[in-house]
This record gives sequence, C-alpha cells and structure tokens, in this order.
Amino acid sequence: MVVRPFNTFGRRQSARAVIPTIVTQALTQSEVVLGTTSTTRDFMYVSDTVGGLIAAAAAPGVEGRVINLGTGNETSVQSVALLVAELLGREIAITSSQERERPATSEVERLLADVREAHERLGWEPVVALREGLVRTIEWFSTALHAYKPLVYNI
Repeated sequence: MVVRPFNTFGRRQSARAVIPTIVTQALTQSEVVLGTTSTTRDFMYVSDTVGGLIAAAAAPGVEGRVINLGTGNETSVQSVALLVAELLGREIAITSSQERERPATSEVERLLADVREAHERLGWEPVVALREGLVRTIEWFSTALHAYKPLVYNI
C-alpha cells in the first residue's frame, strides 16, 4: 500500500516549511514575510499523521491501495498566518515577497486530500483541528527558538 500524508506540521518540523516559517517570524518580529500566500494546503497535525500511519499498518485488505491521510479541508497560507497572529494575540503584518515565491512551474496552487479511502478502509480520521495543532506548535516553537533562525530559513 502507499500512504500519502498531506502537509504534516508540528513540533521539530524543518525550519524551511511554511508553518515554522510563519510561527518563528511571528514570535520574533512584527512582520511575517512569505512567498505566495494564496496557495492552499491540507494541513494536518503530526500526531494525526502518526495515527493514520499506524491505522494503515494495522488495516487488513489494503494491499495495493493508495490511501491519502489528510483532513479533507484546505486552508490558504494567508489564513494560517492570520490565525497564528490571532493565537499570539498580536497584530502582525503579512507580506508577500517575490524573492520568496517559488518558480511558477514548481508552485502547486492547491493540495487537498481525498480522504474517503482512509475513512472507509482504515476507519481513520484526524482528531486535532488546525487551530489546536497551531496552538501546540506555537507552544513548542516558543521554547525552541534558539534552534531556529527566522531571518535565514524562510520560504
């Protein structure tokens, strides 16, 4: 079987990913500078990804299947940045910079998991909402900023 997790985020994530970029900048600056903010992703908290992988490993009769692990919801990068600012209780400017945009031929505008197979074959669905996952992620990054360089590793 092939298991395809969509946009996992959470503690210890690479500083080059979008959510750590947003969180570390928001914790240390009054502006979050990103590339394209209109793209949408199916963001899923890391514990849900792990739960989905465990469910897939234990499921009978899934040989040869392709199973997407995701929430089935898409959220724009802009919306994530605004939600992080809200959770921090701070006004933060969100800016798009051409320098941080991916080349047009490599940017994917939308990523959204079709989660029917995960529900039907695994009996699995995520339990951590985006908001709660961001709260947990912000809490962890708040204690680990020394390990990240928000002005260097930004997408």
